[in-house]
Amino acid sequence: MDEKIQSAYQEEMLRLEHTSKKIDQQLERLQRIPAYYGKDLTEQVLDSMREQSRRNLSKAVDEPYFGRLDFQESGKGAPTPYYIGKAGIEEEGSSKLLVIDWRAPVASLFYSFTGGLDAAAYDSPDGLIDGLVYLKRNVVIRKQILQRVVDTFDREQDSLAAHDEFLLYRLGENKDNKLRDIVSTIQAEQDRIIRAAKNTALIIQGVAGSGKTTVALHRLAYLLYQYRDQIRAEKMIIFAPNRMFLDYISSVLPELGVGDIQQNTFSDWALDILEQEVKLADPTVTLNTWFAIGPNRPEINEHAPGRFKGSLSFKEDLEQKLASFEQIYIPSSSFQPWEGKVLPIQTIHEWFFVENNHYPLAKRRDRVVARIKRWLEMELEPIWEMSRKKELKQKSAQKLRTYLKSWPEHTALSLYQLLYPDTQFKHKTVQHEDLAPLLFVHCRLHGIPSERMFDHVVVDEAQDFSPFQIAVLDMFTRNRSFTILGDLSQGIHAYQGIMDWKEFSSMFPEEQSGYFELERSYRSTMEIIQFANSVLSRGGQTGLLAVPVFRSGDKVRILQTEKSERMKMLIKALNRIRAGSSSTIAVIARTEKQSEKLYGNLQQAGIPCNSISSRQREYKGGISVLPVYLAKGLEFDAVILMDVDGEHYTSSIIDAKLLYVGCTRCLHELWLLYSGEASPLVDLQDRENISTEFPQ
Repeated sequence: MDEKIQSAYQEEMLRLEHTSKKIDQQLERLQRIPAYYGKDLTEQVLDSMREQSRRNLSKAVDEPYFGRLDFQESGKGAPTPYYIGKAGIEEEGSSKLLVIDWRAPVASLFYSFTGGLDAAAYDSPDGLIDGLVYLKRNVVIRKQILQRVVDTFDREQDSLAAHDEFLLYRLGENKDNKLRDIVSTIQAEQDRIIRAAKNTALIIQGVAGSGKTTVALHRLAYLLYQYRDQIRAEKMIIFAPNRMFLDYISSVLPELGVGDIQQNTFSDWALDILEQEVKLADPTVTLNTWFAIGPNRPEINEHAPGRFKGSLSFKEDLEQKLASFEQIYIPSSSFQPWEGKVLPIQTIHEWFFVENNHYPLAKRRDRVVARIKRWLEMELEPIWEMSRKKELKQKSAQKLRTYLKSWPEHTALSLYQLLYPDTQFKHKTVQHEDLAPLLFVHCRLHGIPSERMFDHVVVDEAQDFSPFQIAVLDMFTRNRSFTILGDLSQGIHAYQGIMDWKEFSSMFPEEQSGYFELERSYRSTMEIIQFANSVLSRGGQTGLLAVPVFRSGDKVRILQTEKSERMKMLIKALNRIRAGSSSTIAVIARTEKQSEKLYGNLQQAGIPCNSISSRQREYKGGISVLPVYLAKGLEFDAVILMDVDGEHYTSSIIDAKLLYVGCTRCLHELWLLYSGEASPLVDLQDRENISTEFPQ
């Protein structure tokens, strides 16, 4: 071992021993203090602080920190070593910090500093702090054992040579069935997104494997740390494409010490607000229609039902119809409870359009009806003859019931159908594209209670959201605080989603929005990324292509097999992959029906595997069999794509995006099997990145 490396390792061993001892002492002391169950507010606060410290210390026991930054602030005599971890740890009896929280201002230098001898700076509550970075060091600690020490910058050498080496070391680790945090490897371009101001609508175009989902989750943790007095975790929400994806990302926030953040799909959230007034049509019908094989698949354009009902022009039309409806909503005639007594329509108009104008429609109706009832009571009050009073009371009640029939109470569904008579829903079953309009109508009827408002909203796979959906979410979000992320190259649900990020950015003021591009892919090897890029290019995609980090691996395996032999070849490929180090493997079919058949065949062959369907709520790891359109957002060590021929993957842009999604799911190994002629999206002449031979 090099003398300098050995010295650094010994130094970090001593520091780890010191830190671990301090953490153990603090944790032992705190665990001896019994929990407080009394009613004294001061003691409750102190107990809560102790519990938070216990959690932080317990989390830090095995891996107290992952990085070190030696920074000399201008005007100070010597550099200070800052150790950076997932949680800040104070040294008892001292103002000194044993470990700096990764979200702290000074820790931003660990991510943003990219080398050089010039001064560096970070924003602090006291203003800009500048100085010199002397050392940037990555360390890997597992179960209190120091495993790796890598200096990614040393001022004495002005070197960043080891930076990529450490990144590749972390990227080369195998996947399990959960997404992991990336606090130790956050890159400068990712850090800028994470630390962006709260009241901003961020739109992030990130290529496959750029870490955009993980960045968004880390941004939530940062916002809670930085704006702890302004926002609450339970007022933040993540919208994901499906329940299985939520399960897949479920461990990241707890690892970062963050709990209570809401996680949902747009459809489940919408149905909850609509109080289950409607049911959602089976999504598999839509999926099987749009992802069918052959010429019968519908064409995706702006006239597709999902795109039309999800557009801002449809929202404007709905707004105009609601405004017109409001003008004719109340009865057109005066109310006459009995002969000789009249409540003029002008008075009812005044109550509805002036006095209660600031209330939503249903609330205004309720208040005006209550006002009419009070008026009746006041008119009946002077009548002293009891029999006459009783007669008029009964008569007026009947008259009011008749009068209110011309002023019916509406639900979101009944009003939506009234405004669009051609839109009828059998058994109150609606399509996904109807949810945003229904929510909009619901809000106009009932308003938005304060407890339903969000402090920050994350929309993942946002290219599959419609502008109308984002507009509705904006109504529920304070200060337009959004993190909207996705990849247009993976826009396989374009029948309901967007074609350009401008469809979203145009909805926010320029000074209150930001657009970022993440073009580096950290997931797959160079060979896989370059092959996947060629698939997009051959399909006519001209957008942002992924730039791989310098991590080389096996060539992409593209194997031809007879149809009768495809299952034998699949099992042979699986056995070869399983003999290596891969622990998560995906077998990806073109459709859900084909996926189910493959799953059954593998089960019969005795291959342990899990089937993933559109109704799935949990990703279990191991070998997964799934259709390509459900693979988006997931990661595997290895992927086998089935039936990559001209019938299953044509040269169309949607098929190119589907195949691109399948190719970019893997970290280390990609296999494509086909019979007959290969898909026109596959370049069999690309000998630099592919191999057509089964590995020996």
